Amino acid sequence: MRLTSFTDFALRALMRLAGEPARSFATSEIAAEFGISRNHLAKVVRNLADGGFIATQRGAGGGFTLARPPASITLGEVVRALEGEALVECFRADGGHCVLTPRCRLKAKLAAAREAFMRELDATTLAECAYPARSKTSPARGVA
Repeated sequence: MRLTSFTDFALRALMRLAGEPARSFATSEIAAEFGISRNHLAKVVRNLADGGFIATQRGAGGGFTLARPPASITLGEVVRALEGEALVECFRADGGHCVLTPRCRLKAKLAAAREAFMRELDATTLAECAYPARSKTSPARGVA
């Protein structure tokens, strides 16, 4: 399974928020800490807010925080909200335009693999994956 960079950035941001759930973060701060595009992260933040995962506040002293406790957010919930269910074209709501349908034997196997992947993510909370604040003396570490 492969997640888009959009979902990867969202999970990184949520993991960071879970590490300090009472704190508000600026988009530029998270982008700089993880070495990702601030503009791209701003789009991610908008989607996370629309999905009810984070709360945002504009203006001076603004930023974003988790909208719910990290233990109440599963990784599966986040991935579904951002990635959807369509792993391959034939999984789309409209059925896609695959010429192998209806005799394809791959679709059921891919569906089972997706379900196993999502079961694991559904069983994992954001609290379990919280990314702790960096100490002033230790260098940044890679995530996700």
